[in-house]
Amino acid sequence: MTALSPADAERLRLAFQRCRDMDGTLNDQLRAYAEAGREIFPAYGEAVDRLVERLGHNGGGDNAPVPGEAMPAFVLPDETGRLVALSSLLERGPVAVMFFRGHWCPYCRLNMRAVTQAEARFRAMGAQVVAIMPETQQFTEHLKAEAQAPFPILTDLDNGYALSLNLAIWLGTEIQQLLSYQDMAKFHGNDGWMLPIPAVFVVGRDGLVKARFVDPDFRKRMEIDDLLAALEAASRER
Repeated sequence: MTALSPADAERLRLAFQRCRDMDGTLNDQLRAYAEAGREIFPAYGEAVDRLVERLGHNGGGDNAPVPGEAMPAFVLPDETGRLVALSSLLERGPVAVMFFRGHWCPYCRLNMRAVTQAEARFRAMGAQVVAIMPETQQFTEHLKAEAQAPFPILTDLDNGYALSLNLAIWLGTEIQQLLSYQDMAKFHGNDGWMLPIPAVFVVGRDGLVKARFVDPDFRKRMEIDDLLAALEAASRER
């Protein structure tokens, strides 16, 4: 199994910075980073392709809530330890419930930055964003600070909420070995190597899902314009 060398880790860091600062949509940035990553660390790109294929065959994310269904409730701690309930958020307007893999994931960092940049537009229409990831508060706080995110980032320890939505997946031994340079046990408080499929659920004030984006390929995310349109539509509902 090919490990990531320090030199290649630095090349990936520089590639991330280039993609972060490039013009284009969120998915333009994600594709550019995926292409750079495949060139620098081909073993990981190939392993991810196999993981995505496996998840696709197994219907990864297919059974998560769909438009028209009720979004299951949650009460989860934010980066300060304060408990945040979906019901309380919905009292103020529609909510985009977003699942992220972790602070270490460059795709999540690009995604978080793009959402943060659009947050004022969400707020102007009376909508909110809440992020959920399986890391402890030390690392949710790290991602929030890096992205300067004004919205809460909640800890779903052991992926309990993601499991209830049929979003949690096991990465498998191949990915574990390739990501062994990441201290996942420290990040998650366990060594289960479980992550959520990145997903977005736009939830109306009535608690029903209005739109969703679920793709087992974590290199793809809901485009910001699509998220804005879904939240705007939900905001118009009474």
